[in-house]
Amino acid sequence: MSAAGGTREPSSVPRPARICDAHHHLLDHWADYRVAELRADLATVPEVASTVHVECSSWYRETGPEPLRPVGETEWVVRNATGVAQAIVGRAELRLGAAVEEVLAAHLEAGAGRFRGIRQLANFDPSPELRRFEPDPGPGLLRDSRFREGFRVLGKLGLSFDTWLYFPQLPDLAALARAFPDTAIVLDHLGGPICVGPYQGRRPEVMARWRELLREVAACPNVALKLGGIGSPMLGHDWQRLPRKPGAEAIADTFGDAIRFCIDLFGPERCLFESNFPVDRVSFDYAALWEAFARMVRGASDAERAALFHDTAARVYRLG
Repeated sequence: MSAAGGTREPSSVPRPARICDAHHHLLDHWADYRVAELRADLATVPEVASTVHVECSSWYRETGPEPLRPVGETEWVVRNATGVAQAIVGRAELRLGAAVEEVLAAHLEAGAGRFRGIRQLANFDPSPELRRFEPDPGPGLLRDSRFREGFRVLGKLGLSFDTWLYFPQLPDLAALARAFPDTAIVLDHLGGPICVGPYQGRRPEVMARWRELLREVAACPNVALKLGGIGSPMLGHDWQRLPRKPGAEAIADTFGDAIRFCIDLFGPERCLFESNFPVDRVSFDYAALWEAFARMVRGASDAERAALFHDTAARVYRLG
């Protein structure tokens, strides 16, 4: 029985007592996913007690200095998202160097106690077959001296750093983590084991290399890993083309081994489950995803389950 339509698949799998959805977006451009749409999804998974909004280039200020315009997104979330998005991860250009402190201070003021850090995308590949995101980070962002000057300010202010990249870039993230061991880093979406563009048709090779490179990142104790992003078409499963969305069992069968590998590598205390909605909504429903996560870790202890679904995210994003 599938979970199409937002229903939950009947299951005897142990459910977590509480869930923190450690990564979702509220946005108004390629999809209209605002508070009402998020609440509708949350209603299908009553265990969700808190959520983390992660920047998505929405509701920027339309006037004023360019570096400060992303603060508008934090302002919008605080003004409109009550009872959800208890933590906010905003956007700031760390290549501003030390001058980024003004932007971070503005986020902190606008965040009304909910602003926790920033995300800056690092995903780059020289292949023209892969989409370039805006703003384009270009090659070597995490090694850039100006970026690292700005990164140092994050640590000074006690803020965290989220990023998404492609698996060949994992050594750059490990080097950054070693250079700033006291700054909390959160690696999004399993560390980017993409299987499209130049990596299409090479899944066994990609996954073997991803596992190898992820070990280097896991050796850095200041890095936590988000378990999710598995509905993205960039992972090459083309679920978005199916006439019927896959249910929890199919999702768990497809990604269970990879996610259990990550948990064994980082430990439950450094792993956070995430929905990545509405991006992953193209592939499956919200309830099916969380049921799939529960199936993937059915052998976990109560303490491990609590960490994976709630406690690690609450600690990383200081939710109390």
